[in-house]
Amino acid sequence: MVPQQYVTDIKTKLVASTAVATITIVEERLLPDRGYLRARLTLTNNDFLEVAEYFVAEAGRCVTLRYRYQWMDAAQQVLRKRWDNVEHFPDLPNFPHHVHVDEESHVEPGRVLSVIELIDIIEQELG
Repeated sequence: MVPQQYVTDIKTKLVASTAVATITIVEERLLPDRGYLRARLTLTNNDFLEVAEYFVAEAGRCVTLRYRYQWMDAAQQVLRKRWDNVEHFPDLPNFPHHVHVDEESHVEPGRVLSVIELIDIIEQELG
């Protein structure tokens, strides 16, 4: 899969999602072998979700290398969850992947996620 197709797949997922009300693309950079997408979303419950994903094309598919997905309340004052892979919790299982839940100090192990997988999770959580 080439980066252009991958970003098209992400945008298609966002538009079709039952959890996403509005989409604003903040930044999009595409090269033949890698890309970056950052977007701000309003969810159907009026919460705010910002997604940022850097990926590379490898063996016919796109692989997420760096990501930060932040879900907050509508006023953007209360953290619901933030998934990222910044390397600042080396003692957690599955390092560097982790999730901040409800507050910055509550950190749980995570796993690498693409925007597409994240939207599936958000849809499940919003029911």
